[in-house]
Amino acid sequence: MTGDVREPEAGSTGTEYAGLGDWTPETLTVPGEVRAVVAAPHQALSRAGGEVDPTSAETVRLAADLIATMRVSPGCVGLAAPQIGVGARVFAVDVTGHPKAVTVHGTFALCNARVVEATRWKPGREGCMSVPDLTGDVKRASRLVVEGELPGSGATVRLVTDGFEARALQHEIDHCAGLLFLDRVAGAHAIYQRKVYL
Repeated sequence: MTGDVREPEAGSTGTEYAGLGDWTPETLTVPGEVRAVVAAPHQALSRAGGEVDPTSAETVRLAADLIATMRVSPGCVGLAAPQIGVGARVFAVDVTGHPKAVTVHGTFALCNARVVEATRWKPGREGCMSVPDLTGDVKRASRLVVEGELPGSGATVRLVTDGFEARALQHEIDHCAGLLFLDRVAGAHAIYQRKVYL
């Protein structure tokens, strides 16, 4: 719901929530640097990231680096700070052009994101750059409402999405909490050797 302003739900603080609006990676005004992606069992992947100041120069640069790294990584639709060894609640997502995507908000980064509504749970296959040899079946919400802050402006946004983009967001929020998709599978029977390497 790009650009919409939504009224807060009953019991909230009265803050208005805007969509992504005119935010683009170029809004960050700094070039991103491609960073090395760490693989399990790297310790950064199992630690919850800390909250960040979305307006700080350090956070803005981190968001730019995540977007730059995601863009040069074939098949990558999301990347979180712990995947480049940084313990912070920041991630980037872009499901544009993915055949399973229905709702698409383009390329964006969020800080301190949290799920505020999750419904219509469905299983689906997931892979991860930090677990390059495996995929797994994970049950995720197919309709999702997420609140977070935009790097740079610090504006609070409420993003409503579904399907594959919802899955990607949940995957990245998990990374920021120190969880891999392997922590969400139903058991060993739901883990598979990756057949195609991107």
